[in-house]
Amino acid sequence: MRRTRKRSTRAKRAVAASVALILGGGGLIAANVYASAGQGWGDPPPDRQNAVSTIDCPDVAQELTEVPESARASVDRELATLDSQITVAYQRFADNRERVESDPAFAEQQILTPLKNERLNILQRITQLTGKQLDDMAPCTLRADDDGGDNGAGEGDGGDNGDGEGQEEPEGQSGNGPEASDFVDIQSVQPNVKRPQQRRGASRGTFATNCGRNENGKFNPDNVIVAPGVSNGAHHMHDYVGNQANDAFASDDDLAKGQTTCRNQGDRSTYYWPVLRLQNGQAEDDAQADGGGKDQNVGEIQTPAQVTLNFVGNPVSKVTAMPRFLRIITGDAKAFTNGDANANASWSCTGFEDRQLKDKYPICPQGSKVVRTFTFQSCWDGQNTDSANHRTHVAFADPASGRCGNGFRAIPQLVQRIVYDVPPGPGFAVDSFPEQLHKPITDHGDFINVFDERLMRKVVSCINEGRRCT
Repeated sequence: MRRTRKRSTRAKRAVAASVALILGGGGLIAANVYASAGQGWGDPPPDRQNAVSTIDCPDVAQELTEVPESARASVDRELATLDSQITVAYQRFADNRERVESDPAFAEQQILTPLKNERLNILQRITQLTGKQLDDMAPCTLRADDDGGDNGAGEGDGGDNGDGEGQEEPEGQSGNGPEASDFVDIQSVQPNVKRPQQRRGASRGTFATNCGRNENGKFNPDNVIVAPGVSNGAHHMHDYVGNQANDAFASDDDLAKGQTTCRNQGDRSTYYWPVLRLQNGQAEDDAQADGGGKDQNVGEIQTPAQVTLNFVGNPVSKVTAMPRFLRIITGDAKAFTNGDANANASWSCTGFEDRQLKDKYPICPQGSKVVRTFTFQSCWDGQNTDSANHRTHVAFADPASGRCGNGFRAIPQLVQRIVYDVPPGPGFAVDSFPEQLHKPITDHGDFINVFDERLMRKVVSCINEGRRCT
């Protein structure tokens, strides 16, 4: 689907937005953050602080490190069905939240047991395809949002908006997060960026490709890497730059022939990430669509102010060419329930990028913009363009030494930097699977290399020779 969304005049003028909060996992509360300085967001009511907030299911895909090549497409479709089952169960939970909290037997009988039985059927089919016994991954649980807690980060700038008009109240909103504790004032964060020291033999060059900011509004809720052949496989909307043939059904041949938004036509790679929405109560044309309102993703999609796509080298060695159609995912769309082992995306603000956050959204000061950074894996196993769990064929270099592990070789490292001009303060959220509650730690980026061979040779030589190229 192709849609063009323009930021409203009102959104441009606003000094602060409003955000739909789930306080302590309870019901939706529309919190006005057009407040004056000093009016912070409150703690959840005492009787709501330990309320359950989501469904937590084992991530089966992470366990499937080996799947026969002939079975991968079928397994991916079954995994997508598991995601859809969780989405439906989460909606049932959300619709009956108060009863769930007051009657544990209802939750067990009406949500968890049916979900377990549905999952068991799928897991048994995956076992037939892979030989891996997975029955013990069928049960799911209900859990509280244990990331909660007041961090004092919710103060708005408020007051007059600079054009002589007072702040307007938002028209209303819906959604399932984020909450107050998901935001932190970037100025309260200590510098935390550390990089391996470059040594003799390092590849110090860079190659930049300019593929725009998704000005043409290419969005869909598919994920051709994780759920090929499945519509709405992501259950959240993606921004796309680069290859314009990308949807759930795109083959390598489709991508090779696809049009590209990249200035250099030798780069038909596809770059995509979850959209960022301003939760300002504005109606969206995907409010009734898969990946949008049907999957609890609401608000005004923001077109990035800037997107930079840089390929950089290795601090201790030369790099080798990426194979064509190499697929890489950085970050984890399910990190809220999975844990942070694969949570690689980070958040910051312009002027403060020596301070990176994985599990908080930044509150940027006036004049500073929100920044998302995706650093992709830079070590490749030398054989595979993908793997069963879409992770084990690539890896990060050792953070201390910068070296790739045994059997892996250094490749150009993609670093994506996405900047947004959104109103200061809380009021935005990244799209996510519904049960992930729009947590910042779930941010992630996807890349498929469709450089032609000539341009990839240029990328490698520029990086290895220490030049800056475009």
